[in-house]
Amino acid sequence: MRVNLMARLGEGEPLFPGIVGYDDTVIPAIENAILAGHDLVFLGERGQAKTRLARLLVGLLDEVVPMIAGGELHDDPYFPISAAARAVVAARGDDTPVAWLPRQERYTEKLATPDITIADLIGEVDPIKVAEGRYLADESTIHFGLIPRANRGVFALNELPDLAERIQVGLLNILEERDVQVRGYTLRLPLDLFVVASANPEDYTSRGRIITPLKDRLGSQVRTHYPHSIADEIAIMRQERVTFPEGAQPVAEEPPYMLELVAEISQLARRSAEISQRSGVSVRVSITNLETLQANALKRAIRLGEPTAAPRVSDLGALIPSTTGKIELETLNDEAPEERVVERLMSRALANVFGRRVAIDDLDPVVSAFESGLVLETGERIRSREYVRWARETPGLAGAVGRLGGGDSPAAVASGVEFLLEGLHLHRRLNKDRAGDGGGGRYRR
Repeated sequence: MRVNLMARLGEGEPLFPGIVGYDDTVIPAIENAILAGHDLVFLGERGQAKTRLARLLVGLLDEVVPMIAGGELHDDPYFPISAAARAVVAARGDDTPVAWLPRQERYTEKLATPDITIADLIGEVDPIKVAEGRYLADESTIHFGLIPRANRGVFALNELPDLAERIQVGLLNILEERDVQVRGYTLRLPLDLFVVASANPEDYTSRGRIITPLKDRLGSQVRTHYPHSIADEIAIMRQERVTFPEGAQPVAEEPPYMLELVAEISQLARRSAEISQRSGVSVRVSITNLETLQANALKRAIRLGEPTAAPRVSDLGALIPSTTGKIELETLNDEAPEERVVERLMSRALANVFGRRVAIDDLDPVVSAFESGLVLETGERIRSREYVRWARETPGLAGAVGRLGGGDSPAAVASGVEFLLEGLHLHRRLNKDRAGDGGGGRYRR
Protein backbone atom coordinates (compact mmCIF):
# COMPACT_ATOMS: atom_id res chain seq x y z
CA MET A 1 0.00 0.00 0.00
CA ARG A 2 2.76 2.41 0.95
CA VAL A 3 4.69 1.87 -2.28
CA ASN A 4 1.58 2.18 -4.44
CA LEU A 5 0.54 5.34 -2.58
CA MET A 6 3.92 6.94 -3.20
CA ALA A 7 3.61 6.05 -6.88
CA ARG A 8 0.17 7.66 -7.10
CA LEU A 9 1.36 10.77 -5.29
CA GLY A 10 4.24 11.06 -7.71
CA GLU A 11 1.96 10.69 -10.72
CA GLY A 12 -0.74 12.97 -9.31
CA GLU A 13 -3.43 10.30 -9.57
CA PRO A 14 -6.51 10.59 -7.32
CA LEU A 15 -6.35 8.46 -4.20
CA PHE A 16 -10.09 8.16 -3.56
CA PRO A 17 -12.10 8.66 -6.75
CA GLY A 18 -15.68 9.65 -6.06
CA ILE A 19 -14.98 11.16 -2.63
CA VAL A 20 -16.05 14.83 -2.59
CA GLY A 21 -15.00 17.57 -0.17
CA TYR A 22 -12.15 15.77 1.61
CA ASP A 23 -9.23 16.88 -0.57
CA ASP A 24 -7.82 19.34 1.97
CA THR A 25 -8.86 17.65 5.22
CA VAL A 26 -9.44 13.90 5.43
CA ILE A 27 -7.43 12.58 2.48
CA PRO A 28 -4.11 14.21 3.54
CA ALA A 29 -4.50 12.62 6.99
CA ILE A 30 -5.09 9.19 5.42
CA GLU A 31 -2.04 9.62 3.22
CA ASN A 32 0.10 10.46 6.23
CA ALA A 33 -1.19 7.45 8.16
CA ILE A 34 -0.42 5.01 5.33
CA LEU A 35 3.03 6.46 4.74
CA ALA A 36 3.71 6.23 8.49
CA GLY A 37 2.51 2.61 8.62
CA HIS A 38 -0.37 3.39 10.98
CA ASP A 39 -3.65 1.56 11.37
CA LEU A 40 -6.65 3.90 11.12
CA VAL A 41 -9.86 4.78 12.90
CA PHE A 42 -12.34 7.03 11.12
CA LEU A 43 -14.27 9.14 13.62
CA GLY A 44 -17.36 10.94 12.39
CA GLU A 45 -21.14 11.15 12.34
CA ARG A 46 -23.29 8.92 10.17
CA GLY A 47 -23.25 9.42 6.44
CA GLN A 48 -19.70 10.78 6.18
CA ALA A 49 -18.35 8.09 3.80
CA LYS A 50 -16.31 6.27 6.48
CA THR A 51 -17.10 2.82 5.12
CA ARG A 52 -16.60 3.93 1.53
CA LEU A 53 -13.16 5.31 2.41
CA ALA A 54 -12.21 1.97 3.97
CA ARG A 55 -13.36 0.06 0.89
CA LEU A 56 -11.46 2.36 -1.44
CA LEU A 57 -8.21 1.55 0.37
CA VAL A 58 -8.23 -1.71 -1.58
CA GLY A 59 -7.35 0.31 -4.66
CA LEU A 60 -3.87 0.87 -3.18
CA LEU A 61 -3.12 -2.85 -3.10
CA ASP A 62 -1.32 -4.66 -5.92
CA GLU A 63 -3.71 -5.86 -8.60
CA VAL A 64 -2.84 -9.49 -7.85
CA VAL A 65 -0.46 -11.27 -5.47
CA PRO A 66 0.68 -14.92 -5.41
CA MET A 67 -0.59 -17.24 -2.69
CA ILE A 68 -0.31 -20.93 -1.91
CA ALA A 69 -3.32 -22.56 -3.56
CA GLY A 70 -5.92 -23.64 -1.05
CA GLY A 71 -4.21 -21.84 1.85
CA GLU A 72 -6.46 -20.62 4.66
CA LEU A 73 -4.53 -17.43 5.32
CA HIS A 74 -3.57 -16.27 1.82
CA ASP A 75 -0.06 -17.52 2.56
CA ASP A 76 2.84 -15.99 0.67
CA PRO A 77 4.63 -18.86 -1.16
CA TYR A 78 7.99 -17.61 0.15
CA PHE A 79 6.82 -16.92 3.71
CA PRO A 80 3.98 -19.32 4.62
CA ILE A 81 2.56 -18.75 8.11
CA SER A 82 -0.16 -21.38 8.54
CA ALA A 83 0.63 -24.99 9.44
CA ALA A 84 -1.18 -26.30 6.36
CA ALA A 85 0.74 -24.04 3.98
CA ARG A 86 4.08 -24.84 5.62
CA ALA A 87 3.32 -28.53 5.23
CA VAL A 88 2.58 -28.11 1.52
CA VAL A 89 5.82 -26.20 0.95
CA ALA A 90 7.81 -28.77 2.94
CA ALA A 91 6.31 -31.63 0.92
CA ARG A 92 6.36 -30.16 -2.59
CA GLY A 93 9.05 -27.49 -2.53
CA ASP A 94 9.32 -25.71 -5.86
CA ASP A 95 6.28 -27.62 -7.10
CA THR A 96 4.02 -25.93 -4.52
CA PRO A 97 0.77 -24.96 -6.32
CA VAL A 98 0.34 -21.18 -6.57
CA ALA A 99 -2.83 -19.18 -7.13
CA TRP A 100 -3.25 -15.47 -7.78
CA LEU A 101 -5.24 -13.41 -5.31
CA PRO A 102 -6.97 -10.31 -6.79
CA ARG A 103 -7.16 -7.13 -4.75
CA GLN A 104 -10.96 -7.31 -4.52
CA GLU A 105 -10.66 -10.47 -2.41
CA ARG A 106 -8.17 -8.89 -0.03
CA TYR A 107 -10.77 -6.77 1.76
CA THR A 108 -12.69 -8.09 4.77
CA GLU A 109 -15.38 -6.07 6.51
CA LYS A 110 -17.27 -6.75 9.72
CA LEU A 111 -19.96 -4.74 11.44
CA ALA A 112 -19.24 -4.72 15.15
CA THR A 113 -22.21 -5.91 17.21
CA PRO A 114 -22.42 -6.83 20.90
CA ASP A 115 -22.88 -10.53 20.09
CA ILE A 116 -19.55 -10.91 18.29
CA THR A 117 -17.22 -13.45 19.90
CA ILE A 118 -13.47 -13.95 19.90
CA ALA A 119 -14.10 -17.06 17.79
CA ASP A 120 -15.66 -14.88 15.08
CA LEU A 121 -12.71 -12.52 14.90
CA ILE A 122 -9.68 -14.57 15.96
CA GLY A 123 -10.62 -18.25 15.83
CA GLU A 124 -11.63 -21.29 17.85
CA VAL A 125 -10.72 -24.93 18.28
CA ASP A 126 -12.71 -26.95 15.75
CA PRO A 127 -14.34 -29.85 17.65
CA ILE A 128 -14.76 -31.83 14.42
CA LYS A 129 -11.00 -31.80 13.84
CA VAL A 130 -10.45 -32.91 17.44
CA ALA A 131 -12.95 -35.71 16.97
CA GLU A 132 -10.96 -36.86 13.96
CA GLY A 133 -8.12 -37.73 16.32
CA ARG A 134 -5.96 -34.61 16.36
CA TYR A 135 -4.52 -33.24 19.58
CA LEU A 136 -5.72 -29.97 21.06
CA ALA A 137 -2.14 -28.74 20.98
CA ASP A 138 -2.03 -29.29 17.24
CA GLU A 139 -2.30 -25.99 15.36
CA SER A 140 -4.31 -27.69 12.62
CA THR A 141 -7.26 -28.07 15.02
CA ILE A 142 -7.87 -24.33 14.94
CA HIS A 143 -10.55 -22.81 12.76
CA PHE A 144 -9.32 -19.27 12.06
CA GLY A 145 -11.60 -16.25 12.36
CA LEU A 146 -12.04 -13.24 10.11
CA ILE A 147 -8.89 -11.37 11.08
CA PRO A 148 -6.33 -14.11 10.34
CA ARG A 149 -8.20 -14.92 7.12
CA ALA A 150 -7.75 -11.27 6.09
CA ASN A 151 -3.98 -11.76 6.06
CA ARG A 152 -2.22 -9.73 3.35
CA GLY A 153 -5.22 -7.45 3.01
CA VAL A 154 -7.36 -4.77 4.61
CA PHE A 155 -9.57 -5.59 7.59
CA ALA A 156 -12.33 -3.07 8.36
CA LEU A 157 -14.34 -3.07 11.58
CA ASN A 158 -17.34 -0.76 11.45
CA GLU A 159 -18.92 0.80 14.56
CA LEU A 160 -16.02 -0.27 16.76
CA PRO A 161 -17.48 1.08 20.06
CA ASP A 162 -20.35 -1.40 19.73
CA LEU A 163 -17.86 -4.22 20.20
CA ALA A 164 -17.88 -5.55 23.76
CA GLU A 165 -14.88 -4.33 25.74
CA ARG A 166 -13.69 -7.87 26.50
CA ILE A 167 -13.62 -8.55 22.74
CA GLN A 168 -11.75 -5.31 22.11
CA VAL A 169 -9.06 -6.59 24.47
CA GLY A 170 -8.60 -9.53 22.11
CA LEU A 171 -7.57 -7.12 19.37
CA LEU A 172 -4.65 -5.64 21.28
CA ASN A 173 -2.10 -8.24 20.24
CA ILE A 174 -3.38 -8.23 16.69
CA LEU A 175 -2.70 -4.51 16.34
CA GLU A 176 0.64 -4.44 18.16
CA GLU A 177 2.41 -7.82 17.98
CA ARG A 178 0.27 -9.48 15.28
CA ASP A 179 -0.03 -12.54 17.54
CA VAL A 180 -3.07 -14.82 17.49
CA GLN A 181 -3.99 -16.59 20.74
CA VAL A 182 -6.69 -19.24 20.76
CA ARG A 183 -7.70 -21.18 23.89
CA GLY A 184 -4.33 -20.65 25.48
CA TYR A 185 -2.53 -21.94 22.40
CA THR A 186 -0.22 -19.18 21.20
CA LEU A 187 0.43 -18.99 17.50
CA ARG A 188 3.13 -16.73 16.21
CA LEU A 189 1.44 -15.60 13.05
CA PRO A 190 3.17 -12.54 11.57
CA LEU A 191 -0.03 -11.27 9.98
CA ASP A 192 0.35 -8.71 7.22
CA LEU A 193 -2.71 -6.55 7.83
CA PHE A 194 -3.93 -3.01 7.47
CA VAL A 195 -6.63 -2.48 10.09
CA VAL A 196 -9.17 0.30 9.70
CA ALA A 197 -12.07 0.96 12.10
CA SER A 198 -14.94 3.43 12.17
CA ALA A 199 -16.83 5.03 15.04
CA ASN A 200 -19.36 7.75 15.70
CA PRO A 201 -18.31 10.38 18.26
CA GLU A 202 -21.39 9.91 20.46
CA ASP A 203 -20.57 6.21 20.77
CA TYR A 204 -17.82 7.00 23.24
CA THR A 205 -20.41 7.87 25.87
CA SER A 206 -23.65 6.39 24.51
CA ARG A 207 -23.71 2.83 23.23
CA GLY A 208 -20.13 2.04 24.13
CA ARG A 209 -16.56 3.23 23.91
CA ILE A 210 -13.21 2.31 22.47
CA ILE A 211 -11.05 1.10 25.34
CA THR A 212 -7.97 3.25 25.94
CA PRO A 213 -5.33 0.58 25.14
CA LEU A 214 -7.01 -0.08 21.79
CA LYS A 215 -7.20 3.61 20.95
CA ASP A 216 -3.50 3.81 21.77
CA ARG A 217 -2.72 1.05 19.26
CA LEU A 218 -4.76 2.53 16.42
CA GLY A 219 -2.04 4.74 15.02
CA SER A 220 -4.08 7.58 13.49
CA GLN A 221 -7.54 8.93 14.22
CA VAL A 222 -8.99 10.70 11.20
CA ARG A 223 -11.95 13.02 11.76
CA THR A 224 -14.47 13.02 8.92
CA HIS A 225 -17.02 15.76 8.36
CA TYR A 226 -20.07 16.77 6.36
CA PRO A 227 -19.70 18.85 3.16
CA HIS A 228 -18.56 22.35 3.97
CA SER A 229 -20.05 23.93 0.87
CA ILE A 230 -23.29 23.83 -1.07
CA ALA A 231 -21.35 22.90 -4.22
CA ASP A 232 -19.88 19.80 -2.54
CA GLU A 233 -23.30 18.78 -1.21
CA ILE A 234 -24.81 19.07 -4.68
CA ALA A 235 -21.95 17.08 -6.24
CA ILE A 236 -22.51 14.25 -3.76
CA MET A 237 -26.27 14.32 -4.28
CA ARG A 238 -25.97 14.03 -8.03
CA GLN A 239 -23.31 11.36 -7.81
CA GLU A 240 -25.12 9.12 -5.34
CA ARG A 241 -28.78 9.47 -6.29
CA VAL A 242 -30.51 6.63 -8.06
CA THR A 243 -30.24 6.93 -11.83
CA PHE A 244 -32.45 5.41 -14.49
CA PRO A 245 -31.69 4.37 -18.09
CA GLU A 246 -31.53 7.13 -20.66
CA GLY A 247 -34.52 7.41 -22.89
CA ALA A 248 -37.02 6.95 -20.08
CA GLN A 249 -40.11 9.13 -20.31
CA PRO A 250 -40.89 11.69 -19.06
CA VAL A 251 -37.45 13.29 -19.22
CA ALA A 252 -36.35 14.53 -15.77
CA GLU A 253 -34.79 17.98 -15.50
CA GLU A 254 -32.86 19.40 -12.56
CA PRO A 255 -33.07 23.18 -12.28
CA PRO A 256 -29.92 24.35 -10.46
CA TYR A 257 -31.83 26.45 -7.93
CA MET A 258 -33.86 23.40 -6.89
CA LEU A 259 -30.66 21.38 -6.39
CA GLU A 260 -29.31 24.24 -4.31
CA LEU A 261 -32.53 24.32 -2.32
CA VAL A 262 -32.28 20.62 -1.44
CA ALA A 263 -28.64 21.05 -0.37
CA GLU A 264 -29.49 24.17 1.66
CA ILE A 265 -32.11 22.26 3.65
CA SER A 266 -29.45 19.81 4.88
CA GLN A 267 -26.95 22.58 5.55
CA LEU A 268 -29.46 24.47 7.67
CA ALA A 269 -30.47 21.30 9.51
CA ARG A 270 -26.83 20.81 10.58
CA ARG A 271 -26.90 24.23 12.24
CA SER A 272 -30.40 24.02 13.70
CA ALA A 273 -30.76 24.08 17.47
CA GLU A 274 -33.98 22.06 17.13
CA ILE A 275 -32.19 19.07 15.58
CA SER A 276 -29.80 16.82 17.47
CA GLN A 277 -26.30 17.44 16.17
CA ARG A 278 -24.94 14.50 18.15
CA SER A 279 -26.62 12.07 15.77
CA GLY A 280 -25.90 14.34 12.81
CA VAL A 281 -27.72 15.11 9.58
CA SER A 282 -26.40 12.66 7.02
CA VAL A 283 -25.73 13.46 3.38
CA ARG A 284 -28.25 10.70 2.77
CA VAL A 285 -30.90 13.29 3.70
CA SER A 286 -29.90 15.35 0.67
CA ILE A 287 -29.68 12.31 -1.58
CA THR A 288 -33.07 10.87 -0.65
CA ASN A 289 -34.67 14.32 -0.78
CA LEU A 290 -33.42 14.83 -4.33
CA GLU A 291 -34.71 11.39 -5.32
CA THR A 292 -38.09 12.09 -3.68
CA LEU A 293 -38.37 15.52 -5.30
CA GLN A 294 -37.71 14.05 -8.72
CA ALA A 295 -40.13 11.19 -8.06
CA ASN A 296 -42.94 13.60 -7.19
CA ALA A 297 -42.22 15.69 -10.30
CA LEU A 298 -42.18 12.54 -12.43
CA LYS A 299 -45.50 11.41 -10.99
CA ARG A 300 -47.09 14.75 -11.79
CA ALA A 301 -45.74 14.76 -15.36
CA ILE A 302 -47.16 11.29 -15.97
CA ARG A 303 -50.57 12.25 -14.64
CA LEU A 304 -50.66 15.45 -16.72
CA GLY A 305 -49.29 13.71 -19.81
CA GLU A 306 -46.26 15.99 -20.10
CA PRO A 307 -43.00 14.87 -21.75
CA THR A 308 -40.71 16.65 -19.28
CA ALA A 309 -40.67 16.62 -15.48
CA ALA A 310 -39.03 19.33 -13.38
CA PRO A 311 -39.44 19.71 -9.60
CA ARG A 312 -41.46 22.66 -8.34
CA VAL A 313 -41.79 24.40 -4.99
CA SER A 314 -45.19 22.75 -4.64
CA ASP A 315 -43.35 19.39 -4.56
CA LEU A 316 -41.50 20.27 -1.35
CA GLY A 317 -44.21 18.76 0.82
CA ALA A 318 -43.10 15.34 -0.45
CA LEU A 319 -39.77 15.84 1.32
CA ILE A 320 -41.27 15.69 4.80
CA PRO A 321 -41.36 11.85 4.99
CA SER A 322 -37.86 11.49 3.52
CA THR A 323 -36.46 14.07 5.95
CA THR A 324 -38.19 13.28 9.22
CA GLY A 325 -37.09 9.66 9.03
CA LYS A 326 -33.43 10.69 9.04
CA ILE A 327 -33.25 13.42 11.70
CA GLU A 328 -33.68 13.44 15.46
CA LEU A 329 -35.05 16.40 17.36
CA GLU A 330 -33.41 17.68 20.51
CA THR A 331 -36.72 17.50 22.35
CA LEU A 332 -40.02 16.00 21.31
CA ASN A 333 -43.10 18.08 22.06
CA ASP A 334 -46.48 18.83 20.56
CA GLU A 335 -45.59 22.47 19.86
CA ALA A 336 -42.74 21.60 17.47
CA PRO A 337 -43.40 18.24 15.82
CA GLU A 338 -40.91 16.97 13.27
CA GLU A 339 -43.11 18.00 10.34
CA ARG A 340 -43.27 21.60 11.56
CA VAL A 341 -39.52 21.75 12.06
CA VAL A 342 -38.89 20.46 8.54
CA GLU A 343 -41.39 22.91 7.04
CA ARG A 344 -39.56 25.78 8.72
CA LEU A 345 -36.26 24.50 7.40
CA MET A 346 -37.62 24.35 3.86
CA SER A 347 -38.97 27.90 4.07
CA ARG A 348 -35.67 29.26 5.38
CA ALA A 349 -33.74 27.33 2.74
CA LEU A 350 -35.89 28.69 -0.08
CA ALA A 351 -35.58 32.24 1.26
CA ASN A 352 -31.78 31.87 1.39
CA VAL A 353 -31.46 30.45 -2.12
CA PHE A 354 -33.85 33.08 -3.49
CA GLY A 355 -31.80 35.81 -1.82
CA ARG A 356 -28.57 34.52 -3.39
CA ARG A 357 -29.97 34.02 -6.90
CA VAL A 358 -32.49 36.82 -7.36
CA ALA A 359 -32.18 40.59 -7.11
CA ILE A 360 -35.60 41.29 -5.65
CA ASP A 361 -35.77 44.81 -7.12
CA ASP A 362 -35.74 43.22 -10.59
CA LEU A 363 -39.15 41.75 -9.76
CA ASP A 364 -40.84 45.10 -9.14
CA PRO A 365 -42.82 44.79 -12.43
CA VAL A 366 -44.11 41.40 -11.26
CA VAL A 367 -45.17 42.84 -7.91
CA SER A 368 -46.85 45.74 -9.69
CA ALA A 369 -48.90 43.28 -11.75
CA PHE A 370 -50.18 41.69 -8.53
CA GLU A 371 -50.95 45.14 -7.11
CA SER A 372 -53.11 45.66 -10.18
CA GLY A 373 -55.21 42.64 -9.26
CA LEU A 374 -53.30 39.64 -10.64
CA VAL A 375 -53.96 36.41 -8.76
CA LEU A 376 -52.18 33.13 -9.60
CA GLU A 377 -52.92 29.70 -8.19
CA THR A 378 -50.19 27.06 -8.33
CA GLY A 379 -50.15 23.35 -7.56
CA GLU A 380 -49.53 19.91 -8.93
CA ARG A 381 -52.75 19.92 -10.94
CA ILE A 382 -51.73 22.98 -12.96
CA ARG A 383 -50.22 22.13 -16.32
CA SER A 384 -46.85 23.55 -17.29
CA ARG A 385 -48.29 25.40 -20.28
CA GLU A 386 -50.38 27.53 -17.89
CA TYR A 387 -47.18 28.70 -16.19
CA VAL A 388 -45.69 29.49 -19.60
CA ARG A 389 -48.71 31.64 -20.37
CA TRP A 390 -48.43 33.46 -17.02
CA ALA A 391 -44.74 34.12 -17.63
CA ARG A 392 -45.47 35.51 -21.08
CA GLU A 393 -48.37 37.73 -19.95
CA THR A 394 -46.93 39.02 -16.64
CA PRO A 395 -44.46 41.92 -17.08
CA GLY A 396 -40.94 40.99 -16.00
CA LEU A 397 -41.76 37.38 -15.09
CA ALA A 398 -40.41 35.67 -18.23
CA GLY A 399 -37.11 37.53 -17.97
CA ALA A 400 -36.72 36.64 -14.30
CA VAL A 401 -37.38 32.97 -15.04
CA GLY A 402 -34.78 33.05 -17.81
CA ARG A 403 -32.16 34.57 -15.49
CA LEU A 404 -32.62 31.67 -13.08
CA GLY A 405 -31.05 29.41 -15.68
CA GLY A 406 -33.29 26.41 -15.21
CA GLY A 407 -33.99 25.80 -18.89
CA ASP A 408 -36.68 26.83 -21.36
CA SER A 409 -38.91 23.75 -21.43
CA PRO A 410 -42.48 24.27 -20.16
CA ALA A 411 -41.70 22.16 -17.07
CA ALA A 412 -38.61 24.24 -16.27
CA VAL A 413 -40.58 27.48 -16.74
CA ALA A 414 -43.24 26.20 -14.34
CA SER A 415 -40.55 25.39 -11.80
CA GLY A 416 -39.04 28.87 -12.15
CA VAL A 417 -42.39 30.64 -11.81
CA GLU A 418 -43.25 28.81 -8.58
CA PHE A 419 -39.77 29.49 -7.18
CA LEU A 420 -40.06 33.23 -7.85
CA LEU A 421 -43.59 33.52 -6.49
CA GLU A 422 -42.69 31.66 -3.29
CA GLY A 423 -39.56 33.77 -2.89
CA LEU A 424 -41.60 36.96 -3.17
CA HIS A 425 -44.01 35.60 -0.58
CA LEU A 426 -41.22 34.72 1.87
CA HIS A 427 -39.77 38.22 1.42
CA ARG A 428 -43.19 39.69 2.21
CA ARG A 429 -43.85 41.10 -1.22
CA LEU A 430 -46.79 38.81 -1.95
CA ASN A 431 -49.45 37.14 0.15
CA LYS A 432 -50.17 33.44 -0.15
CA ASP A 433 -53.24 31.42 0.69
CA ARG A 434 -53.05 27.65 0.73
CA ALA A 435 -54.96 26.18 -2.16
CA GLY A 436 -56.04 22.56 -2.44
CA ASP A 437 -54.03 19.60 -1.23
CA GLY A 438 -51.24 19.59 -3.79
CA GLY A 439 -48.73 21.80 -1.99
CA GLY A 440 -49.58 24.81 -4.12
CA GLY A 441 -50.94 28.19 -3.16
CA ARG A 442 -52.96 31.20 -4.24
CA TYR A 443 -50.65 34.22 -4.63
CA ARG A 444 -52.07 37.74 -4.44
CA ARG A 445 -51.18 41.19 -3.24
